Amino acid sequence: MAEETVTKTTSTRSKTTKPAAPKAPAEEVVEKPLVAKDIDPNQIVTVRNGFQGMLIYKSKKTGERYIWQEFGDEQDMELSELKNARNSSKGFFEKNWFMFDEPWIVDYLGVSKFYKHAVSIEDFDKLFELDPTELKNTIADMSEGQKRSLAYRARRLISEGEIDSRKVVAALEEALHTELIEK
Repeated sequence: MAEETVTKTTSTRSKTTKPAAPKAPAEEVVEKPLVAKDIDPNQIVTVRNGFQGMLIYKSKKTGERYIWQEFGDEQDMELSELKNARNSSKGFFEKNWFMFDEPWIVDYLGVSKFYKHAVSIEDFDKLFELDPTELKNTIADMSEGQKRSLAYRARRLISEGEIDSRKVVAALEEALHTELIEK
């Protein structure tokens, strides 16, 4: 590309300038990985209910009760309390009843293997829009807790007429190993 010169005129003299050299690309901001020692265990994080219904967790250490009324409800908990829960009530994590919007939390707690195939709260109902083959494949990888939640939700949506595809119902019943419609 040819270089242009630009002439600027000021009150008594003219000045010829060359365009500025291209700027170097901005430095990439590289996020450093979270290190457990850099995280405050008293930090409050949001825990969402991944169970279709009321979920209650009682701390074995403090006796405090946390109650989520329905699927997707939020409670704030300290990371240290979640570590206690991991040690005393691992099922909440294995069944994906405790859900987190921030992925670093499961890494910090050392429970990422339980969340590898977890479906987020926001995407839960989108499962019913998948084609039957995709739906079966997705369900196959889910935790038993999420499968039970999915079966509960499917029954409700079927009874409300929200799910009316026979193919989707058949795929759900096959993948979940349960009857969703009484025959």
